[in-house]
Amino acid sequence: MIGTSLILAAVGLLFVLFCLWMLTWVLGLRRVVPVNEVHIVQTRNSTISYGKGFDSNTYYEWPSRLPLIGLQKVTLPVSNFSIDLPDYAAYDKERVPFLVHVMAFFRINDSNTAAQRVASFDELKTQLTAIVQGSVRTVLAGHEIDQIMLDRSRFGEAFTKEVQPQLGGWGVEAIKNIELMDIRDAKESDVIQNIMAKRTSGIERESRLVVADNHRQAEMAEIAAKREVELSKQQAMEQVGLRTAEKDKNVGVANEQASQQVKVEQRETAAKEMDVVQVKNVRGAEIDRQVAVIAAGKAKEVSIVEAEAGKQVAIVEAEGGKTQAVLVAEGKLEAAKRNAEGIAVEGAAKGTAETAILMAPVDAQIKLAEKIGSDKGYQEYLLGVRNIEAIQAVGVAQADALKGADVKVISNAGTPSKGLSGVMDLFSAGGGTAVASMLEALSQSEEGKKLLEKFSGKADENRK
Repeated sequence: MIGTSLILAAVGLLFVLFCLWMLTWVLGLRRVVPVNEVHIVQTRNSTISYGKGFDSNTYYEWPSRLPLIGLQKVTLPVSNFSIDLPDYAAYDKERVPFLVHVMAFFRINDSNTAAQRVASFDELKTQLTAIVQGSVRTVLAGHEIDQIMLDRSRFGEAFTKEVQPQLGGWGVEAIKNIELMDIRDAKESDVIQNIMAKRTSGIERESRLVVADNHRQAEMAEIAAKREVELSKQQAMEQVGLRTAEKDKNVGVANEQASQQVKVEQRETAAKEMDVVQVKNVRGAEIDRQVAVIAAGKAKEVSIVEAEAGKQVAIVEAEGGKTQAVLVAEGKLEAAKRNAEGIAVEGAAKGTAETAILMAPVDAQIKLAEKIGSDKGYQEYLLGVRNIEAIQAVGVAQADALKGADVKVISNAGTPSKGLSGVMDLFSAGGGTAVASMLEALSQSEEGKKLLEKFSGKADENRK
């Protein structure tokens, strides 16, 4: 029993180990397709593609030796890939050998078709390389080397059109035109070099021609530019000359106008100065005339006063002689009359003098009023000045008259104020009494008698 149990346990353990191994082996067959690849799985009955863009990207890679479930796998890239022909020998239409560098870019658009045509990606690239070489050789063989060198882009389009019908059978498509990258001489050949030399010399010739033409055009442009500059300078100088002449003309006109304006101003100034002189002369003449008028009025007033004074003196002398002649006979009556007449004459003289005094400043004020206007205060001032001058002149005239009259006044009163207060008192009643008393007193002395005799002798001469 124990032996059987151990055998069963060992068998069970082996089975478990086998199951684990099988599970590990199966899990090891599981494949996850990378994003840049496509796996084409071929079984006995179908071909299925796995990867990005397909139904699934995982599968189990059963070995092809297993019956029924065994399979084969072809791995192809999903990304773009290139075919590079760096030194491909080709010929032109004239069988001239040369080397070309061609680049072609493809991608797989039908993975199942591609997997059916090739067993691996390297084999696909080999087939595509042969297709590209054949297309390049076919296209280049129909043209000359010069044309090929000039039209590289056109030949790239021709290569693409040549290979396009063949690519569909391989499940591949071109993603851009095949490019003709470079053309070089084949070994022991100088065709490309000679063509390049010819082209270089042609280019150099054309370049020199262009350079010469550019120099010629540049020189012509410089000559034209210099001519334009000279013309511009001449025009500028002409404009400057015209502006200078215009400025000189304007300055001359302005100077002349300024000179005329100065003369006009001088004339107006001279006229104003003459007006001032005229006003000054006229005013001076008017002042002189007024002074002369005032002086004449003053002289007239003085003459009148002097005449009146002389008249009064003559009257006084005449009345004095008459008084002396009739001194005793008529006495106090005659003295009273003479006193009254003296008072009347004095009043008339004073009235005349006062009238003249008053009229003189009035006339002057009337004349001055025509010039001065209505300045009443100034008129009153002039009137006061003239009154003072007139009174002064009358006083002077009276003093001169009394001096010429040879009248002596003796005051025997106690004080001078009690004596004869004025010359005209001689002609009053008191004055007559005083005169009579005086004569009586004079007759009592020898000197008085001589004096009276002297007056009497004069009275006789006057009567004769």
